[in-house]
Amino acid sequence: MDKDRVEGAAKKVKGSVKEAVGKVTGDAKTEAEGNAEKNEGRIQNAVGGMKDSVREAVGKK
Repeated sequence: MDKDRVEGAAKKVKGSVKEAVGKVTGDAKTEAEGNAEKNEGRIQNAVGGMKDSVREAVGKK
């Protein structure tokens, strides 16, 4: 498993928590930062998945 997948998943969780805290406290800035971090984590996770797929495809040949 690529390290980007692990780091991306962690960022996604952290962003979700931060977004929820922003919603609960009514802090729009914290909520927006959390949302951005969550989306960044999703992208990083997807990149890691693509790297894994490429390694798998190359390894099968």
